[in-house]
Amino acid sequence: MQPTREQVAVAAFHCGAGCTLGDVISEAGLFAIGGSLTTFLAGSEFATKLFTDFLVAYMLGIFFQYFTIVPVRGMSPGKGVLAAMRADTVSIAAFEVGMFGWMTLTRYVFFPDPHRIYPNTAVFWFMMQIAMLIGWATSYPANVWLIRKGWKEKMPMYPDIEVMQAHRLPPKAA
Repeated sequence: MQPTREQVAVAAFHCGAGCTLGDVISEAGLFAIGGSLTTFLAGSEFATKLFTDFLVAYMLGIFFQYFTIVPVRGMSPGKGVLAAMRADTVSIAAFEVGMFGWMTLTRYVFFPDPHRIYPNTAVFWFMMQIAMLIGWATSYPANVWLIRKGWKEKMPMYPDIEVMQAHRLPPKAA
């Protein structure tokens, strides 16, 4: 069955929740640690940020997806982790591609040295919000594909649109 656009949108928001939370934790943590360690990890500060943002977002995304899939499918914990990885890897990667693309433009085009922005500024988080919107948009097609393949669960809708449509009252007479 074809997923509705609302079901896909909620699935993309679900993916975005893990990605966003992971990116916020990673960016704030790396900023608190300081520059020398962040440069050491991946050769450059920006590459380290992208790597750690993805890693933390991926771990949280799989964690969130696990608790969506396992109760619905009644899986064992081991199979649940593998199913969560299969369900969310493409979606998280698609979200982060959009997000990282915007943050790369932000870092090297909009705010290059010496006008860089950092996680202790409102402008940084404003640009990050735009990045999250772009990430949501780039993850939407991946979520359509994953739901169609049956790898990702349709996210529940509250109120349930199908139930509401089935019980729709006739229009009032004028």
